[in-house]
Amino acid sequence: MKLFKRELACIEVVEVLTDYLEGTMPARKRRLLEQHLTACDGCDAYLEQMRRTIETTGRLREEDIPPELEERLLVAFESWKSA
Repeated sequence: MKLFKRELACIEVVEVLTDYLEGTMPARKRRLLEQHLTACDGCDAYLEQMRRTIETTGRLREEDIPPELEERLLVAFESWKSA
C-alpha cells in the first residue's frame, strides 16, 4: 500500500505551533510542519513572531504592565472566552 504525503494547511500550522515550539510534536508531523514552513512565508513569519513573543513575555514582570493595560487585557480575554 502506497502512503501519500499529506501537506499541512496554514490553519493547521497555527493550531499545532505550540506543540512544535515546546518540542512535544510527533516526528512525522514535525517534518510536515517544517516542510510547510519552508514554502510558506506567512507561516514562517508567524513562527518567528511567536518566538519573539515568548522571549519577550518571559522577561515581563507583573509590575511592568500598567494597571489600565492590565484591565483592558482582562476585558479582552473575558470577551474571547465568552465568544
